[in-house]
Amino acid sequence: MAERNLTRVTEFVLAGFAHRPVPGVVGLFLVFLSLDLLTLLGNVGMMSLIQLDPRLHTPMYFFLSHLSLLDTCYSSVIVPQILATLMSDDGLAVSYGGCAAQFFLFTVCAGTECYLLAAMAYDRYVAVGKPLLYVSAMTRGTRVALVAGAYAGGLAGATLRTALTFTLSFCDANRIDFFCDLPPLLRLTCGDPSTGETAIIFLGNFVILASGLVILVSYLFVARTILRRRTAGGRAKTFSTRASHLTAVGLFFGTLALTYLRGGSGKSLEGDKVVSVLYSVVIPAPNPFIYSLRNDQVKAALRRQTSGRAEIRTQVL
Repeated sequence: MAERNLTRVTEFVLAGFAHRPVPGVVGLFLVFLSLDLLTLLGNVGMMSLIQLDPRLHTPMYFFLSHLSLLDTCYSSVIVPQILATLMSDDGLAVSYGGCAAQFFLFTVCAGTECYLLAAMAYDRYVAVGKPLLYVSAMTRGTRVALVAGAYAGGLAGATLRTALTFTLSFCDANRIDFFCDLPPLLRLTCGDPSTGETAIIFLGNFVILASGLVILVSYLFVARTILRRRTAGGRAKTFSTRASHLTAVGLFFGTLALTYLRGGSGKSLEGDKVVSVLYSVVIPAPNPFIYSLRNDQVKAALRRQTSGRAEIRTQVL
């Protein structure tokens, strides 16, 4: 075992789709490609709409534009490699440094999104609980500071977790499911990595639990404020406008919790594959549509931009 610990791993093999029947591989390729295009078009479209329409230059949409940016980064970091894996019969070889870079970028996106969703929950609490103070409380400086803090927290956590993960000793059987995520990497460790694993898992769980606690407390205060309102119609309307954020939070944190809060052992390999695909590929795709389809302001802004472009084309013709 000591000799295996000294073996230097120079590459990993992404083998999640190796030796699958050709029709199944083609189907998976089309599904992942479609989800990737949907994610890119939806999130880039949301960011563009927020930039183009002055009525969407509010704190909530400022946060939402950064959420769309992070979801776009998710897709750009993970999906191209999955598509390349599908085109390889025996799996895709990735260098040690390339795997570390992907792990770092993915972890930055995941950690930052956790903190950003917590900042959005706090924004909704201030908007509902202290509406008269909202403008003065959520100034441009405040929201920039919150977003900068989310990125700084995500960057710091990713740096530490990447350093800890890639100082572990990996076995020769260096085959990973889909991409360089934490659970498959921990499965490849040799010797007794319990101390390093504990620190890595603790850091991941801390990010999820800390940001989740902020979201939970914020929405408990929001719910209490809404329930104190006199009219049922007012309560229903306010709950409806908050449902999109809660939906995005539930999807994102639910799949992350399934992966990281269970620890590093005793998990189903096939179950891990499904969950990895969910939170890295599937979850980012519907976010812009969740926010736009349930938000009258976004739909109105889209109509204004569409009608404005139609008028310009008419004038040119």
